[in-house]
Amino acid sequence: MLSPAIFKANDIRGVATGPHPEWDEAGARALGLAYGHLLGPGATVVVSRDMRPTGPALQAAFTDGLTRQGVNAILAGLSSTDQLWFDSGFLDLPGAQFTASHNPATYNGLKFCRAQAQPVSPEFLVDLAELAQRYDRGELAPDVTLAPGSVTERDLLGDYAAYLHQLVPLQGRRHFKVVVDAGNGMAGHTVPAVLGPLDVEVVGLYLDLDGNFPNHEPNPLVPANRVDAQNAVKATGADLALIFDGDADRCFVIDERGETVSPSAITALIAVAELQREPGATIVINTITSDAVREIVAEHGGQTVESRVGHTYVKAEMARHHAIFGGEHSAHYYFRDFWGADTGLLAGLHVLAQLDASDGPLSELVAAYTRYVASGEINSTVTDAPATMAHVAAAFAGRGEARWGDGVKVVGPGWWFNLRPSNTEPLLRLNVEATSADQMAGLRDEVLDLVHSKETA
Repeated sequence: MLSPAIFKANDIRGVATGPHPEWDEAGARALGLAYGHLLGPGATVVVSRDMRPTGPALQAAFTDGLTRQGVNAILAGLSSTDQLWFDSGFLDLPGAQFTASHNPATYNGLKFCRAQAQPVSPEFLVDLAELAQRYDRGELAPDVTLAPGSVTERDLLGDYAAYLHQLVPLQGRRHFKVVVDAGNGMAGHTVPAVLGPLDVEVVGLYLDLDGNFPNHEPNPLVPANRVDAQNAVKATGADLALIFDGDADRCFVIDERGETVSPSAITALIAVAELQREPGATIVINTITSDAVREIVAEHGGQTVESRVGHTYVKAEMARHHAIFGGEHSAHYYFRDFWGADTGLLAGLHVLAQLDASDGPLSELVAAYTRYVASGEINSTVTDAPATMAHVAAAFAGRGEARWGDGVKVVGPGWWFNLRPSNTEPLLRLNVEATSADQMAGLRDEVLDLVHSKETA
């Protein structure tokens, strides 16, 4: 079974259990047949999964489909998504990761990459969807004369940890106490391997792997999911907290006061460190990254390139411009030295390294990288996203410049807002930035009133 609804803009994701599944083991086998078809006989692919209960059966069916097409599979076992990117780069092989990231426990999904952790194209995902559904309907079948591909197992967690330590070696000037909230996701697997050898005392929250997510949704973009770590920082006197999403490719940072550090500030912090290594380098940001990042990068002699929101687009710009680093508002951080891919744990190591080189607390360190007030992302349900965006843009005519591309971004003196449609839901996502809290709140409320008035008109 394969519902067309599971094929998203950047990956595959859908309900995999319960009374109304959108895909099942037969569908996973069809996906393996389709992926094997596209790779061709004799190819080798590395396959891993997160801790979701449906993962083992779906991965086994997918692997069966691959090998029926004469494709060899290296099973890397339990992995975070960024560990799969590492496996792909380290082994120079294409990869597939079973994960639904921060989605509820009933979901599962697949992320793909080419060799060297390079992103697959939108055309690849379209071809994969078409082929998989044809295999699922029985319109296509594997060539029975092909010799089956082989299946081997390989544990690369130690290699992954060693590589991250090589990229960001901590000098060990300071001892740190760090709260780590894995949300019962894959950071519970990778963090002990990476932070364990360092002079870091880990205060662990929900490090046990449990794809049912009994404590909170593994999505740190939602403020409620950061509360436990914020409270733990204050209760234990920790220096900071790192909060990961379900597949651990994103990392939110909490300072010693229990306050969330803006991902834009983390982007600027890491960008400055990378520009010290390579003066004049290019940094990739997205449409809703704070203007402070552009300003700070320019002040340190670097260049910025703006991408659409989303890892596929950011990775493409990273490759096109040979950028050294990229950051997104959602706490995805991309590194040229990590094959241009995103990794939350490497970003966490960078924060620790910069804090280790300073003498004060994290809040003082990041203050220099925070210049504006942001609304955070606010979602509104709409029936006609293009019409609503046009309605809002028209209302601001003469007050700001409307830039169309990733939704609409209206830019005025010392402020901007962006409205962009969701790829998967009937939502418009609003982000606002301004020089003061009052200005930001006024713009936020005005835009939301316009969105809602259009819906009720």
